[in-house]
Amino acid sequence: MREDAEGLKNVLINAIASNHPEKPSDISEKEYAACQRFLSYFNIIYTLNYDLLLYWVKMHTVEGEVPDSDDGFRKPNDDFGAYYVTWEPYHAHEQNVWFLHGALHVFDDGNEVRKFTWKNTGIRLIEQIRDALHRGYFPLFVAEGTSSEKHSRIKHSDYLAKAYRSFSEIGGCLFIYGHSLANNDEHFLQRIENGKIQHLFVGLYGELNTTENKRIIQRANSMVTTRDSRRPLQVSFYDSESARVWR
Repeated sequence: MREDAEGLKNVLINAIASNHPEKPSDISEKEYAACQRFLSYFNIIYTLNYDLLLYWVKMHTVEGEVPDSDDGFRKPNDDFGAYYVTWEPYHAHEQNVWFLHGALHVFDDGNEVRKFTWKNTGIRLIEQIRDALHRGYFPLFVAEGTSSEKHSRIKHSDYLAKAYRSFSEIGGCLFIYGHSLANNDEHFLQRIENGKIQHLFVGLYGELNTTENKRIIQRANSMVTTRDSRRPLQVSFYDSESARVWR
């Protein structure tokens, strides 16, 4: 069963990599501008997606302009000429982008967490990732089936565990876009339920009375009743299409 589970994980990673846009230029300037405008409203970005699209958008700047994104990765102190960058916990206090379930371009080699970059190699990220997959190296990837299994995987990675703690400390407002509040992500939903967030905004796609949207609304509203009355939670819903993320 463990062999089958690993095999399925590898199929998932390869499927994402093979269906991914080949290069950043496959995204138009208008799409970049729209997505950057959307992201500019938020101080910290947490993503459960594995793909490179968020990273590409955050890195897409005019020549000479420094990106405002900090995912905590830096050049390794003992190998400043390395083709990759590494993550250390002491960089996390400035971090404003977190890959909660890992990402295609983030690898754990057992001793450190590494991220592939185009800047250090001149090789497209998707090519570096496919080359790594071909050589038997696989990304830092939470692909377990249940919430408890995912949480167990998270606890065994310094990076993922720190991301989990960061998410748990969110206060003020949280906007959820493109997530269905699914049962297999209860380990994060319960952090909202039992945390310090005061106002939760949940995006709904399509008609309100669909079975899926009714389930999402019910799960979000249950967070309000579960929350300690001394720390009340307000929940609002918005039309996901109104965000116009890519247009």
